[in-house]
Amino acid sequence: MKGCRTDLAAEELPQGGGQLPGVKSQQYQRDGFLVTDVEVLDARGEKSLCKPTGRYVTMDVTTFFHREEDSFPHAAQLLADCIRELMPLQAEDSVLVAGLGNPAITPDAVGPMTTASTLATRHLKAQMPEDFSLFRPVSVCQTGVLGTTGMESAELIHAIAGAVSPHAIVVIDALAARSSEKLCRTVQLADSGIVPGSGVGNDRAELSRRLLGVPVLAVGVPTVVDAGDGLIVTPRNIDKYVKDAGKLIAYALNLAFHPGLTVTDVDMFVG
Repeated sequence: MKGCRTDLAAEELPQGGGQLPGVKSQQYQRDGFLVTDVEVLDARGEKSLCKPTGRYVTMDVTTFFHREEDSFPHAAQLLADCIRELMPLQAEDSVLVAGLGNPAITPDAVGPMTTASTLATRHLKAQMPEDFSLFRPVSVCQTGVLGTTGMESAELIHAIAGAVSPHAIVVIDALAARSSEKLCRTVQLADSGIVPGSGVGNDRAELSRRLLGVPVLAVGVPTVVDAGDGLIVTPRNIDKYVKDAGKLIAYALNLAFHPGLTVTDVDMFVG
C-alpha cells in the first residue's frame, strides 16, 4: 500500500528506523501513550517526506478508543499539553477554532463533531470580562464543504479571521491513513497547517500561516484508508469512533486554551 496517499507524517518514515534527509524524528512513551514526533526541517525534508516544513506530533490513543479505564482524561490532558507546546500563546491571545468537513458524511465529520463541544468564549469575555477573566477568547465555526456552501474552507476562514482577528487558528479535519491499523487510533498535530482533502486526492486551498497571517495548528484523526482505484475504506463502527474523536479533541482544546480547567469542569460547561 506504499503508493496510497496518507496525511500522516509518521507513515512516511522509513520502516525499521533511520532518518531521511532534512527530517528529524523520534518515538517515545509519554504518560503511557506512544508519541511519534517528526520535524521537517527544510526543502530536503519536504521532498523526502512529502510534507511541508513544520512539526508533526502523532499520539497513539488506542487505549482511549478501546475504553480502557481512565484513558480519556489522560489522553485529553496529554493532547492538551502537546497543543500548548506546538502553539504557544500569551495569556490573553485569542483563538479561532474551525471544524472542516461534511457533517452529513460520518467519516468526514471529525471537525463538526469537535466544534460541537469546543467552548466559544469570545462573546462572554466581551460581555462579562470579570466573570470570565480566567478564560481565553475563543471563536468557533464550521466551514462545511465546497459542494454545499459554494465557498472554499480557506475563503471562509480567511473572512472570519478578518472579522475576529485571532492570534492563532486551529483547524480540525478528518485525515486519510495508509494503514488500517492507524484508523481512529491516532491523533496528529501539525504546526504547518493543512491542505484539506489531500489524503484522498481531493486537494483544496491550503490553510497555513502563509495564507492566513497567524500560526495555524492542524489537528486530525485518520478515518479512511485510500485503497486505490477510487476505493475509500472506513471502519464499521465509524459513527462511534468519530463521536469519540470529536469529544477527545474538543476536551483537549478546552483544557489547552483555558488553564485551570479540568475534564470535570469541561463536562459541566459542555453538558
